[in-house]
Amino acid sequence: MPIRVAHVGTGNVGRLALAGLIGSPHYELTGVCVSTPAKVGRDAGELAGLDTVTGVAAVGDLDALLETRPACVVYCAMGDTRLVEAMADCRRILAAGVDIVGSAPGMLQYPWLSVPPKYIAQVEDAARQGNSSLFITGVDPGFANDLLPLALTGTCQTVEQVRCMEIADYATYDGMTVMFDVMGFGLPLHEVPMLLRPGILSLAWGPAVRQLAAGLGITVEAITESYERVPAPTAFDIAAGHIPAGGAAALRFEVRGMIAGRPVIVIEHVTRLREDLCPDWPRPAQPGGSYRVEITGEPSYHVDICPTSHKGDHNHAAIVAAAGRIVNAIPAVTVAPPGIRTTLDLPLVTRPGVFTDVATTV
Repeated sequence: MPIRVAHVGTGNVGRLALAGLIGSPHYELTGVCVSTPAKVGRDAGELAGLDTVTGVAAVGDLDALLETRPACVVYCAMGDTRLVEAMADCRRILAAGVDIVGSAPGMLQYPWLSVPPKYIAQVEDAARQGNSSLFITGVDPGFANDLLPLALTGTCQTVEQVRCMEIADYATYDGMTVMFDVMGFGLPLHEVPMLLRPGILSLAWGPAVRQLAAGLGITVEAITESYERVPAPTAFDIAAGHIPAGGAAALRFEVRGMIAGRPVIVIEHVTRLREDLCPDWPRPAQPGGSYRVEITGEPSYHVDICPTSHKGDHNHAAIVAAAGRIVNAIPAVTVAPPGIRTTLDLPLVTRPGVFTDVATTV
């Protein structure tokens, strides 16, 4: 019997997650909640970019969404710039007895030792009240920092360091809020954007570092961060807008889990807006972008993950992967014990939304 699922948020990840829900026989869509007034009343199929009429019209109120009596809510509303509101939304949904699988708030992927205990307790209390569970995931932070490296370390006799990398050209990514307000592309280098203020990188990727450490059976003693920005030599345009000459056009950062003064877990991002920038920085394994897991140990690994898509480039493919991980985890989360659940808690999720061309692939 299909699982009754409602959906919140139709941005870059949310739109693709919604399409996955609509296209999968495993789910029954009960409702969609949006924050843009112009989207209220529009059919879910249209909001998902599909040539499908679902008969489910979008609402602008979370209470109205919960009145559709879903078993689970896919929560893909913006969390980067509205953390307090996103946390409050999740508590309301959980307290109402509805499970959550989503992309935000990102710090709830593995909040322990990264988020103040009182905020974790508020979420856990709401989950106990509603006998409900929550699972937040994505790509990076997400399965590129937990599921993939842990699958590899499970084959190692010894591990000295795990490094997870995203190496990507973001020129085709059209999320204006993330690109300009959060990451600070286009800003003069003396202006520090939200992501690069002290402690924010550690808050955003620290949970991924600590979850990976927990999976390895170790406890990092400290998390450190560093970054480097490079200006645009000339003005140019990207999908999200205009980059002036001298504005930030490349960003490289590391978030490091330290033991005895040594980095044992490293999450590194290398982000360019033009392929010719910073030729000395690491290059992706395919044009545009890739993810990389490097394990130093016995044995050592160097694994490149190259997402591609029939419907877009590397950036689109990565967002599809984030949405797929969210949607495909729903069955496991709905039967999980109440509370904040993580990749370390869930069984291995293997079933895609739809397996196509079965006759030719079996």
